Amino acid sequence: MSLVVQVMTQEPYASARRVFRVVDNGSSRCGKRAAERLTAAFPNAVMVHTPVHASWLHQVEIYFSVVQRKVVSPNHFTELTQVGDRLRAFEDRYNTTAQPFQWRFTTSGLDDLLARLDRHTPADRHQESSVALAA
Repeated sequence: MSLVVQVMTQEPYASARRVFRVVDNGSSRCGKRAAERLTAAFPNAVMVHTPVHASWLHQVEIYFSVVQRKVVSPNHFTELTQVGDRLRAFEDRYNTTAQPFQWRFTTSGLDDLLARLDRHTPADRHQESSVALAA
């Protein structure tokens, strides 16, 4: 909580309408009481949990993977300022167009995905289908 206090008492966070704190499902951040503690201390703070099966680090890695593929590759930059300009342009565009991910993946969704993968498995490799591998 000391890091949260340090961040939330500084601008622009202190006067922001809402500040989202993205957290994993560690025991100190999980559950209703953790969200209530945060909101009691900082009414403009909203706790957002990553999916149980994905840590916050995985989410950051996904974001940087997008940056790598869409911003810095290919790397035809002659000056470091060009990289900074391109990163800032991407950040501006991403912040205006990004949509929240829909974190819904059920066991029936997994079954459907495995069935679709099996339909695309070449006939000579049918023995190694995803269902057989999953078993």
